[in-house]
Amino acid sequence: MLTPLRLGVNIDHVATIRNARGGDHPDPVRAAEIVAAVGGDGITAHLREDRRHIRDEDIARIQAATDLPLNLEMAATDEMLAIALRHTPHAACIVPEKREEVTTEGGLDAAGQHNRLAPIVARLSDAGIRVSLFIEPSERQIEAAAKLGAQVVEFHTGEYANATGEDAERQCARIAAMAAAAVDLGIEPHAGHGLTYDNVMPIAAIPQLAELNIGHYLIGEAVFVGLESAVRHMRELMDQARQP
Repeated sequence: MLTPLRLGVNIDHVATIRNARGGDHPDPVRAAEIVAAVGGDGITAHLREDRRHIRDEDIARIQAATDLPLNLEMAATDEMLAIALRHTPHAACIVPEKREEVTTEGGLDAAGQHNRLAPIVARLSDAGIRVSLFIEPSERQIEAAAKLGAQVVEFHTGEYANATGEDAERQCARIAAMAAAAVDLGIEPHAGHGLTYDNVMPIAAIPQLAELNIGHYLIGEAVFVGLESAVRHMRELMDQARQP
């Protein structure tokens, strides 16, 4: 059996539903507790600049609710840096962010934004926070991540998720090649975005990948089968993909 693959569950969209009408329900903290109870390996939460789902006060509550590591997704801004330094999550994943986008539309341009990212990566690292960069699976971006001193890259799998047939196979092969390249540079590769029961197994089978972060699909499935069942089934598919 290959090295076990970690599953990080993004609970943002529990908060999206809560915020649709205000109040406190459904509570993303309860989602974090369920993920912990069914064997999830981590919690991912994106504190967006417009606070469309996760709120500032949710962060400490999520950290207090479980022993699972928190992966805080954040834009490369002074405000988000200050918040991350205040809460010291296990990891901070720096993502591109545009207010008008519905969801993250692509990877961070780590190569083109080196000067902006370098002091942020350094301050997070100095605080003992594991730094991840959410990038496209490209050699240029991986090399930029290495120069910045990021310990992790998370590959944006959106193109793969939207592809079919031979194109999906090509996209998967590209991710596999870039995962190997990241490992060669001493960076731990993760992946996420648009992964579902139907497309997760080829990605999960890539031996160099250490973690998948999946959120929207699992929260959507939870509407029909419950979050516990949704997470358990995704975990089963990921484990099955790692069988020899």
